[in-house]
Formats: sequence, C-alpha cells, structure tokens
Amino acid sequence: MPEAVHTVSKNTTNNLLRRDVRFLGHILGEVLVHEGGNELLDTVEKIREMSKSLRAQFVPEIYEEFITTIRTLDPDVRHHVIRAFAIYFQLVNIAEQNHRIRRKREYENSSGDTVQPGSIESIVQELRSKNVPVGEVKQILQSISLELVMTAHPTEAMRRSVLDIHQRIANDVMKLDNPTLTNREREKLREKLVSEVLTLWQTDELRGRKPTVIDEVRNGMYYFDETLFDVLPEVYYELERCLAKYYPGETWHVPEFLRFGSWIGGDRDGNPSVTAVVTKETLGLQRRLALRKYKEALRELLSHVSFSQNMIKVSDELLQSIQTDRERLELKHADTWRNEKEPYRIKVTFMIEKIQNTISPEVKADRKYTAPAEFIRDLEIIERSLRSHYADFVADVYVAKLIRQVELFGFHLATLDIRQHSKEHENAMTEIMAKMSITPNYAELSEQEKIKLLTDILNDPRPITSPYLDYSESTQECLNVYKTVAEAQKEFGKGCIQSYLVSMTNGASDLLEVLVFAKEAGLYRREADGTVTCTLQSVPLFETIDDLHAAPEIMNTLFGIDAYRASLSRTAPVHEIMLGYSDSNKDGGVLTANWELRMALYNITAVGKKHGVKLKFFHGRGGALGRGGMPLNRSILAQPADTIGGGIKITEQGEVLSSRYSLQPIAYRSLEQATSALITAALLARNPQAHPSEPEWNEIMKSISETAQRKYQDLIFRDPDFLSFFKESTPLPEIGELNIGSRPSKRKNSDRFEDLRAIPWVFAWTQSRYLLPAWYAAGTGLNEFVQGKPENMRKLKEMYEQWPYFRSMIDSLQMALAKADLLIAKQYGRMLKDQNVAKRIFTLIEQEYELTSYLILQITGQQEILDNVPVIQESIRLRNPYVDPLSYLQVELLSELRSLRDKNEDDALLLREVLLTINGIAAGLRNTG
Repeated sequence: MPEAVHTVSKNTTNNLLRRDVRFLGHILGEVLVHEGGNELLDTVEKIREMSKSLRAQFVPEIYEEFITTIRTLDPDVRHHVIRAFAIYFQLVNIAEQNHRIRRKREYENSSGDTVQPGSIESIVQELRSKNVPVGEVKQILQSISLELVMTAHPTEAMRRSVLDIHQRIANDVMKLDNPTLTNREREKLREKLVSEVLTLWQTDELRGRKPTVIDEVRNGMYYFDETLFDVLPEVYYELERCLAKYYPGETWHVPEFLRFGSWIGGDRDGNPSVTAVVTKETLGLQRRLALRKYKEALRELLSHVSFSQNMIKVSDELLQSIQTDRERLELKHADTWRNEKEPYRIKVTFMIEKIQNTISPEVKADRKYTAPAEFIRDLEIIERSLRSHYADFVADVYVAKLIRQVELFGFHLATLDIRQHSKEHENAMTEIMAKMSITPNYAELSEQEKIKLLTDILNDPRPITSPYLDYSESTQECLNVYKTVAEAQKEFGKGCIQSYLVSMTNGASDLLEVLVFAKEAGLYRREADGTVTCTLQSVPLFETIDDLHAAPEIMNTLFGIDAYRASLSRTAPVHEIMLGYSDSNKDGGVLTANWELRMALYNITAVGKKHGVKLKFFHGRGGALGRGGMPLNRSILAQPADTIGGGIKITEQGEVLSSRYSLQPIAYRSLEQATSALITAALLARNPQAHPSEPEWNEIMKSISETAQRKYQDLIFRDPDFLSFFKESTPLPEIGELNIGSRPSKRKNSDRFEDLRAIPWVFAWTQSRYLLPAWYAAGTGLNEFVQGKPENMRKLKEMYEQWPYFRSMIDSLQMALAKADLLIAKQYGRMLKDQNVAKRIFTLIEQEYELTSYLILQITGQQEILDNVPVIQESIRLRNPYVDPLSYLQVELLSELRSLRDKNEDDALLLREVLLTINGIAAGLRNTG
C-alpha cells in the first residue's frame, strides 16, 4: 500500500479514537450536570483548561489561580471534581482499548495479502521463507513452552463491579462503528451509554473491606470464564491453520505449549490468610468452573448435532458407547434424549450427566469421568463419527475446540503454584527435629550440616513426623499444606499442583527441606528398587542481588546431591527456577537488577548444561516498569535465546490482567504476539548469532552496573534521611488503606525498608510521579563510562544500534523518564516536616533525572525522550494535563489528613478523597505497581 494511503488510513483511525474520547467525554459532562449542575461542570472545565495551559506554557499568574482554585474547593465539590477526572481516565482507557481492536480489524481488512507483523502467520511464513524443514518445525513446537501465571499481587485498584461496567461500555462503544445502525438505533445506544456512565458515577469505586483470598480467586477465575476459555483454543487453531497453509500435506496437532497457571490461593508468603483449607477450596472452585464450561459447551453442541439416522449412518463405536452409557447411568426416561434416531444428542445428553456427576465424590466411578482423558475419548468418538458423514464443520468448530479446551484446562482449570518463605520451613523443621530428638537446634547448624542431615533423611524411608505428637500451629499448618497437595493430586490429577516455590532461597538446604516435607506426605517416595517418584518440584526464588550471585553455586550443589537429582525425571530432567524482578530492583536499582538478572540467566543455564538438566526460568515480572513490566512478546524476546530451552513462565499481575484479558480481541492479540515471539526465540536458539563485540559490551555493562548500584544504594540504603523522605513525600501509608489485596504490604510488622514489599514501593513512587525505581542511578552508571570521551559515547551508540539487550534497556528507561514528572513530584516534597531534607534529596533526584535524560538523548540521537515511539509520547503528553489536577489535589488532601492524624484525629471522608485520587492517578498513568 502506498505511503500516502497508510497516512490517510492512520489519520482516519486516530480520528475515530478522538471521536470516541469526545463522545464519552460529552456523556460524562451530561452526568456531571445531572449530579452537580452546570456549576460542577464549569469548575471541572476551568481546572482542566488551566492545567492544559500550564502544560503548554508555565505562567505564574495562571499557576497561582490554579493552586488557589484547588485549595479553596468546597469539600463536596472537591469530591465530585476528583471523581470527574478519575472517571474520565477510565473512559479514555476504554476508548484506547477499543481502538486497539479497531486497528487490528482495519489492518486485516485493508492489508490484502500482507501479513500483520507479530502475528502467528508472520512467524510461520518466516519459517517457510527460511526453508525450515517440517521436521525442524515439529521439533521447535515440541520444545517451546510458555506458562502465564496469574498472581494476587495487590495492584488492581479497581473493583470487579467497576470493571464489569467498563466491559459493558466497551462493548457498546464498539457498536458505534457499525455503519448499518439507523439513527434511532444510534440514539438508543447513546441513551444506554449515558445510563452506563451514570451507573459508573453512582458506583463506589472503593472497596469497603479488604478482599479475602477467595475473593481474589474468583477475580482471577473471571478471566478464564470471560475470555481465556475461548481465546486460548483460538490461538492453537490459528497456529495449526497457518502450518497447514505453509506446510501443506502435513497433519498438524500442535502440542500444548501455551497455558495459564495461578498463585491465587497458593501464595502464602507473608499472607497468613492463605491456609491449606483455602488452597483446597481454591482447587474446588477452579474445578467447578471448568466443569461448568464443559457443560455449557456440550449444551451448545446439542443444538448442532440434530443429525438423524434416517438421513445418515453413524459409526458403530458411537452406537456402542451410547449403549455402554445407557447401561451404566441408569437414567430415567425423562432425563434422556427421547428421539432414538438422533444418536449424537443421546450421546451428548449422557456426557452432560457424566460431567455433572464428576464433581460428586460419592458417585460411582463408572457413572462419571474420573479423568479428562475419559472425556476426551468420548469427544473423539463423536468427532470421528461426524467426519465419517462429512460433518467436518461441526467437528472442527464445536468438538475439536472442546477437545483442545479439555487438553488445556483439564478438570483443574489452571495449575496452582504453592509459595512460602524459606524461614517458615526452617522454623517448622527445627521444631520437628527437636521433638524427634534428631538434633536439638536445626536452625543453628551450618549449611553443610543441614545438607547432610536432610539428605540422610531423604534416603531413609522412615518418617520424621508422628500423628501422636503435638506441633505448634505454624508447624502443623506447614505439614497440612503438603498433605493437601497430596490429596489434591489424587482428587484433581497431578497437574493441579506441581511446583512449590521457596521465597528468599539462600542455600541448597532451603530446597531440600521442601523435599523432606514432601516425603512426609508421600509426594517424594523411594521405591523398593531404589528409584524415586516425586510429584512436587521445589523451586528456588532468587530475589536480591546477593541471591542472584549465589544462585549458580546453590544449583550446582543441589544437582550434585543424588537424593535431590533423583526427584527429577530420569529421561528428560527439567528444573524450574524463579527470578524476582521486583526485589532485585528494590535492592540494587533498575539498571543493576536488569544486568544481574541477565548474568544469572547465563550462569545458572551453564550449571544446568554441566549437569544435563534443562532449566525452565520463571520470570517474576510486575506490571510497572520498575518491576520488569513490558508487553508480553517483548518480555519473551528480552530473554537470551539459549536460556529458554526448558520453557518460560511469566507472572501476570494486577492491572495487567484487566488490560490484557478483559476483552477477547485484546487477549487474542497479546497471546498471538507471545506465540510469535516464542517461536522466534526458539528459532534464534537453534541458530545462535552472537555479535562479535558482545564480550566487550558485557564488560562495559558490568562496569556501568557496578557504578549504578553504588549510586542507587548511596541514596536508598546509606542516606539516613531517605526513608523519611520516601514515606512523607509519597502516599505510601495511605496505599495500605486502599483495600486492594488480601496480603499485608509488609512481610513483617516493621518499618524497616527491607521488610517493605516491592509493590507498594513502586506504587508509591508512581503516585508521586517520580517513578524513581524505574530509572534512578542509570544516568550515573552511563556517565561514569562515558567520562566526556567521544569514543565511549560512540561505543554506547553502537551498543544501542546493534545489541537488542541494550536497546531494550535504554528504551525502558525512556518510557520511565517520559512518565515521570519532577515538576509535579516536587509538590509532594511540601509534605516533609524537614524542608531541608526535602530540598536536599529532591535536588539529588532531579540532578540524576536530568543526567539520565541527557545521556539517553545522546545515545539514541533523539531530540526528545520517546521520539522513537511517537504514539506513546503523544498519549503521555495528552494525559498529563488531566492527571496533574489529581496530583495537586492529592498533595493538598494528604497534607490535611496527616495534619489531623498528627493530632490523633481523623476524617473518614478526607481519607476517602485521598483514596479516590490514588485510583484516579493509577487510571491516568495506567500503572500501579
């Protein structure tokens, strides 16, 4: 397509986005008049216009009027103003999400034979164009693996009720593009949208209480119910379609390479609410959803298989299976399909009954499905029979899709990971061993003594626990978790729980302890012939910079222990290892964390190769830039290609879930891009092409990282005033009152920085517009290398142009710098009791911001930050004037609230307004933590 046509098309598409934003903005204006009269609308418009003017050009007189207007707002009006800006951003976000769907559809309509970049077809086409043979393609498909793991990390600030309204508004706005709408239909659609926005206005966006763990489980399951159950099979179907197109004559059934897991209901690290009972309840809820979805699919199938034996001949195996079901189920005549000439409907009716019986443990095994494979066998009987009389469309669309769903979701929906802090295991082990007189104080043993003792226990078939001994509540709970896992694997299948993650893994003994507990529950068994059966893998989580350094030696030690190595598959040993992006960043800064994670990947992979073990790396990324946040396909391609041999796991946290998986088209696009990236990475891994300068670049990055780490830790850990500055100049204390998660914001009841969780750390800096964790100290690290030498700057430019890793890192820094706003951040410093401290530390941060921005512009050759991504640059530019009033209001409200609390007074309405500004800014910046 000619460039001019592309430009016209792009402008037309952007006009549609602006149309939707204006349309929703006008509706919000009507709601404001309805709720607060023209005076409210005028006040909001006045603040908005002044904010826009100040962004365009700072005029002291306008600034003073702006501040005075905000400070003198009547409390009732102020409340409405906050909500007006917050809800405006919610509507803009909906419009932008719909616009992404529109752009994809328009691309597909106008591109002709052109294949969309990043699509599944684009990568299969590339395989064909590179003459990758069929055998190698099949090997690639067998080797790739991506598991996306939902977590309950408390970063989704919006209630489920609000997100439901958002989805209804999104669906209605999309209908505006229908050219066949009559004027009356369009008017009715507008009336409905006015009603929805009014409902949104009159719905409380704040939670009245902290969600329970089961609330969080249900929130996570929502995405399976609404989108993933249908979208995931579509990804597989598209991959098989493209393979058949470009590799004709082959039969393709793509193995399971993409699936979802969950931590919600299994992550007990620092969350005492996650108990063994809650984990069991979680598994039950997940099973019920999976079975309900299958019943719904079977009922849908029922209406499409009215094939009559008067017209066609069905297979003998179908008729035989019907007869078997009839004999076993003993259904009343009224409960069966009464038209004996419609065998498919008879069979499906029996299958619905068996699915219904599957959830009931008291029903006999021959009257239900005891495993997903039995359900699949029945579906395959139907599929084969349908194809025998050329009903291939029904077989493909309804039966084959359902088979794929059962393959992907089983009867357990999603694999649930268990996570616990290493210290909890050590405490329980110390008590157990003391009671059994094995050793008086296990915790005080050296690491080598622990390893020897735990290894001896694993080699000894005798248990070290007794049902006749009383244990402390925490130790008993620790044992109950393993018992629950063993029971769950028997009831729901071994796929329901496979990994036990150990937070803050400091030594090999931390993982051996998990296997000892697993042995007590029968999950690790030494058979009579000496072989070991283990159905639960202990997974280390390396989080801090020191942990990342220690990780290779820890894994080397473990793989050298026969009792541990025996827990892995003998034929194709794979070990999962989790790397924490949040705590490594909090510990060493973004640039150092980025580099150390990369080095850990290489070094741990080398250990795996030495011992003949494939490694599956689990990347604990958050949604925010400071926690490794980036689009899913980029996060896959950011991994060194030769470290993905055992598969990849990635966390999907907080608001990422709603932004990626609330709407089916967006969920599909994200997952197809991930699939394309996964195959691309696998292809690169088979044909590694390291740049000849990479060893030199690695040395440069190492020195930059070391300098950046010193700079970061000088401020965060060694400046005696920093912690006060952080707590007083951000809404950190108030974020804990937002009720966005069941888990406490601290690991312990302490005010130490080390015990603060990474999520509120990032969330607080985002709210105050610093975004400090996502860029601080990078400038000093880069500048130390440059040292004013043109040849060194040329080297960094070369790295940016030719090294994907460095380019990705610099572009992530750009994004953070663009979203940060130190003019607004400076306002938060007014809340510090000691203004000398406020001025001193702010100056340090400001100088680093300016240095980092300057160097990035030099490296990239740009005039302004984000010139390379003008769409995002423009989006941030347009959003800022609307976020600014919320930031100024937040500072005023926090100052007032904290002044009251200093006098041991409080004001619930004032706190409510603070929390509303937090929600609004989160929506405006599209980031929490």
